[in-house]
Amino acid sequence: MLTLPDDLRNAFRDPMGPVHTDAERLLSAAGDPVVAVGDVVTYHLRVAGRDPDVAVIDGKTEREAVGAEIATVLDGGNRRIEVDNEPATLSRAMLSALGEALADPDPVVIHVTGEEDLATVPAIVAAPEGASVVYGQPGEGMVLVEVTAEARAEARDLLGRLDGDTAAALSALGVE
Repeated sequence: MLTLPDDLRNAFRDPMGPVHTDAERLLSAAGDPVVAVGDVVTYHLRVAGRDPDVAVIDGKTEREAVGAEIATVLDGGNRRIEVDNEPATLSRAMLSALGEALADPDPVVIHVTGEEDLATVPAIVAAPEGASVVYGQPGEGMVLVEVTAEARAEARDLLGRLDGDTAAALSALGVE
């Protein structure tokens, strides 16, 4: 549905919010609901006592399989949605799953076959104002993005710069 063009890759390198190395401190600053993008981020939030309302995981960290300890913590009893999402893309299935998971009052895990890295952007677009989207910044920590009108506008701008049908992507996400 949407793909990341090579000339836009650098736009995703800088953190979109403050970087935290302590999950408890991050959670004290987080809004509600909490959307976690990434296995290690989800692991740290759960170990700190907060099951994310939406967790997007792919069984990998920095393109390598997560260790047994992390995999065990991620294997919870939450409702699970399975999606395929190729690297550097946002598939219709991924976008629909994000919209569906955000509408569910119970915690949901979106398990991705492929790669979940770009899910942060549509999560910011679709999450309600006051929510928090948390994702991993390799080698640095966890990035906390507060969903505000400004953050949503920036994420929507990034989404619109991806190759593909943005209007159809927003529709799949459940956002007009």
